[in-house]
Amino acid sequence: MLHLLGVNLPDRKLVSIALQYFYGIGEPTAQKICQKLAIPSTLKVAELSESQINDITTTLSNITIETDLKRQVREQIMHHRNINNYTGRRHAMSLPVRGQRTRNNAKSAKKLNGRWVQRRGFSIWTQLEQGPLNKFIEKYNNSSK
Repeated sequence: MLHLLGVNLPDRKLVSIALQYFYGIGEPTAQKICQKLAIPSTLKVAELSESQINDITTTLSNITIETDLKRQVREQIMHHRNINNYTGRRHAMSLPVRGQRTRNNAKSAKKLNGRWVQRRGFSIWTQLEQGPLNKFIEKYNNSSK
């Protein structure tokens, strides 16, 4: 097992497939990296030389992957939630964000949208000064005095 940038790559896999073990690298990106570094498509991870490993490491260190990419996605979602736009509100309610229907199949969206940002009592009204119920109660209390 080759250990690169915190990820274990299996020896028996092809290099282009093993690169997909990194979060943020899919098949097209892995193939582009292999073409850029002139790594044959039939080469396995165990057959890599030290110079090829160093080249892969330097290339991957210039790409936003793993924890940096996860943090970036989480920050973008929190930005949408903080400015209270439609996308942010859908994320906050764990509903589909990209226009899918919710009549039947919103179960997977409810599972996935909640995993990026933990729901620690977050409500849409917490970023506003007061919610409508609090405004009503305050208005009612002031008028009764």
